[in-house]
Amino acid sequence: MPRPTPLSGFPEWLPAQRIIEQRAIEILTRTFELHGFASVATRAVEPLDQLLRKGETSKEVYVLRRLHADPEQASGDGDLGLHFDLTVPFARYVLENAGHLSFPFKRYQIQPVWRGERPQDGRFREFWQADIDVVGEGSLPDHLEIDVPLIAAEALTALSEIGLPPVRVLVNDRRVAESFYRGVGLEAVDEVLRCVDKLAKIGRDGVAALLRDELGASEAQVAATLDLAELSGGVDVVERVRVLAIGAGVGRADPQHLADLETGLSALERLLREAQVRAPGVVVADMSIARGLDYYTGAVYETVLVGHEKLGSICSGGRYDSLASDGARTYPGVGISIGLSRVLSRLFSAGLVTASRSVPTAVLVAVADEESRSRSNQVAAQLRARGVPCDVAPAAAKFGKQIRYADRRGIPYVWFPGAPGEADAVKDIRSGDQVEADATVWAPPAADWFPRAVVTASD
Repeated sequence: MPRPTPLSGFPEWLPAQRIIEQRAIEILTRTFELHGFASVATRAVEPLDQLLRKGETSKEVYVLRRLHADPEQASGDGDLGLHFDLTVPFARYVLENAGHLSFPFKRYQIQPVWRGERPQDGRFREFWQADIDVVGEGSLPDHLEIDVPLIAAEALTALSEIGLPPVRVLVNDRRVAESFYRGVGLEAVDEVLRCVDKLAKIGRDGVAALLRDELGASEAQVAATLDLAELSGGVDVVERVRVLAIGAGVGRADPQHLADLETGLSALERLLREAQVRAPGVVVADMSIARGLDYYTGAVYETVLVGHEKLGSICSGGRYDSLASDGARTYPGVGISIGLSRVLSRLFSAGLVTASRSVPTAVLVAVADEESRSRSNQVAAQLRARGVPCDVAPAAAKFGKQIRYADRRGIPYVWFPGAPGEADAVKDIRSGDQVEADATVWAPPAADWFPRAVVTASD
């Protein structure tokens, strides 16, 4: 068989990396459940027309079909595609199960998604996301726009256990941006947002050119738009936006624009003040955060790793007043999505974390000779019955070779079954200490029971 050619964009972690990934999922799960979120898992495929309803990702969807499908035998499912995020399937899930859910419904979901984009640093074609959403029936309390990003920040901060650097959550409110743009005479709000969303990539001059060339914006409109987008900081940003808006003439032609701006600013101020108390130094107002998708209607969020800002956002989301609708009822929501594979790829590539061992095994039970393997198996069974992860040596080699086998895998202990009438012994191969032991009572120290993350740097 020829050597396989690597397929880019589909990460397959080594065993030690997979241990870190599993620990990250455990940390996120624990944090979300502490805040009352219930676990949901949805199917990998959705009808293609549902995946393409927004149009922005039509080139990124993987279409699903049977290799030898009979065109004359229609399945009745229509064309199917792999989901590219967890929001579209969750919206469908809410509609299908609304009668069985209690609202507001708090859900978390940690699953792989597929997106046919060009692989690059931190961007994959198959990757894991971790989402939380709170969905209401007809209405949704505004305070949840504050809770969701702070819960995400708490979850990401907890990932410092596996070496994740500090995070900074950048927040804005779509109502501020939309009313400001309309107030200066730019009615094509979605197009303006699309341009502003590129500020970090192409800079002020690049965005200015887009606004002039594609939207026909005047120099005054360009200057006002960019002046707004470049505002960032704490609660003081709110007053700075008010001053800028008045100076740019927002509300002069239509007072409603200024009223809408104030609604958004008041919500943003509440979020920033609460964040000062619950997550001091973590949440920052950034008026360039626009979130290009048009279903966002209130607060919007993006999150970066401090010191790794060039990686881009690792966690994003916002408020949407119409996650789903069945015609009679509308289900508003607020949610945020963590790019788990994106986060892990940076930890691994930067060498920020490793696992204490590459296997779950804490004890290798040695085999003196093949005739006594059943005795070694018995010891292993006694240890496993008490929850101690262990393995039996694959071959009855010299004990020194069996110890080296354990050492290469990071297994800290080797167990030596005693001859008939003699006690067993267990050896810590790191220190060389060896003591008599009974498999029905002995246990490793808590730090050695399972693999743990070892943070190797604080870059």
